[in-house]
Amino acid sequence: MAKVSLMDYDKALELYEPVLGFEVHVELNTKTKMFCGCANEFGQGANTNTCPTCLGLPGGLPQVNQQAIESSIRLGLALGCEIAEYSRFARKNYFYPDTAKNFQTSQYDEPIAFDGELTIELASGRQVTVQIERAHMEDDAGKLTHKGGATGRIQGAEYSLVDYNRGGVPLVEIVTRMIEGGEADSPEIAKTYVAAVREIVKALGVSNARMEEGNVRCDANVSLRPRGSNVLGTRTETKNVNSLRSVERAVRYEIQRQAALLSAGGTITQETRHWHEDTGTTSAGRPKSDADDYRYFPEPDLVPMAPSREWVEELRATLPEPPAARRKRLQADWGFANLEFQDVVNSDLLDAIEATVAGGASPQSARKWWTGEIARLANAQGVASDSLIQPLQVAALIELVEAGTLTDRLARQVLEGVIAGEGTPTEVVEKRGLAVVSDDGMLVAAIDEALAAQPDVLAKIRDGRVQAAGAVIGAVMKAMRGQADAARVRELVLERAGTVD
Repeated sequence: MAKVSLMDYDKALELYEPVLGFEVHVELNTKTKMFCGCANEFGQGANTNTCPTCLGLPGGLPQVNQQAIESSIRLGLALGCEIAEYSRFARKNYFYPDTAKNFQTSQYDEPIAFDGELTIELASGRQVTVQIERAHMEDDAGKLTHKGGATGRIQGAEYSLVDYNRGGVPLVEIVTRMIEGGEADSPEIAKTYVAAVREIVKALGVSNARMEEGNVRCDANVSLRPRGSNVLGTRTETKNVNSLRSVERAVRYEIQRQAALLSAGGTITQETRHWHEDTGTTSAGRPKSDADDYRYFPEPDLVPMAPSREWVEELRATLPEPPAARRKRLQADWGFANLEFQDVVNSDLLDAIEATVAGGASPQSARKWWTGEIARLANAQGVASDSLIQPLQVAALIELVEAGTLTDRLARQVLEGVIAGEGTPTEVVEKRGLAVVSDDGMLVAAIDEALAAQPDVLAKIRDGRVQAAGAVIGAVMKAMRGQADAARVRELVLERAGTVD
């Protein structure tokens, strides 16, 4: 692949104004697919969750998933959208191997939700209101896996495999209007907007919202126009970016790439582009079609939808506290400093810590364990922290530490046992015999033995050099297999050093 020229980011902004637009695809977590009864489950054997309807075979007739409609309306309301009194599905016709029907059942000119907005706040405190054009329902495509190439992409692959399990999974596509005036903040706007949408769908409970599993994906549209011009540039659409960091990097990269190309006298091709996480670059996909190219027409096998105003208002009443308001409330309630709280938000641990605090743990202890040892173990396994252990189990572990039953060192062993499936924290303590030795008699016996074995240390302690007690404390902790409270051992060492002959 030829090396792509990039312009310095600040120089690009001197010459051009970025114009952004985002299409965020949210997979709904309904039990079944959008138009058939196949299970909506991630990670099953290839092509096991399929049927004649989602494969587009002759005789298969679609039926709309009511839960998907309800989730779509609630999401539209949470985004400040109007809910259409009448909407319908349409066929979006195109051929691609991962679309078994050769069309996607989507919504075209009559979406379920429209005219919304979402205000986001950047790290600097700057607020940006993103106008939402529409949030429409559709079904997802299958998944292609390209084999035999060096990059995992279709270019250079020897062959491709297709898994249609995802085909037919219900989606809501949230489409923004043009976002102008982002300037140097454009990449951060991209990341923050997608993060805000993800927060909303998680709060609503309508999606698992795991970006690594493709539950939330972003198509990022970027174009540049020369400073002082009112003429929009040609846009590119970087497809299916599935992490917040990657959305930010992809937008920055496209600004630098397009600026370099335009300043050299080149032209931008209206196309889709692939994001490469390993290299931090985009590459050309296919020429981007306009709406007319898809030959939309109303879906003949599905009746239009006309949700009653009463039902819409009932759904509005179920909306949770807005995520931004919730964050401010929790930070105030917990007393976290800005950096502490931002660390929690960036780690996607707000829900886990809130549930742990509700289970009786102090906010600081909950934050310490989730962002510390649990995060370390999760990173080592390449999984999400909240998939390893339940918040109430963490709360129970913290209770044992604060009661003096466990030291932090012992608690880490208990944590590993809980994650391994050995039971509750209390059960792991009993099975492994990990409770702190609280019998002063046992501790004194071990201390006297250690002091007798180290008479020079004893002399130093009696001479006022109390730091020498560390050697005795270490010997006692070793004898107790780490199951002693080091602070209590120190107290007893100093006490015994004053009386031992």
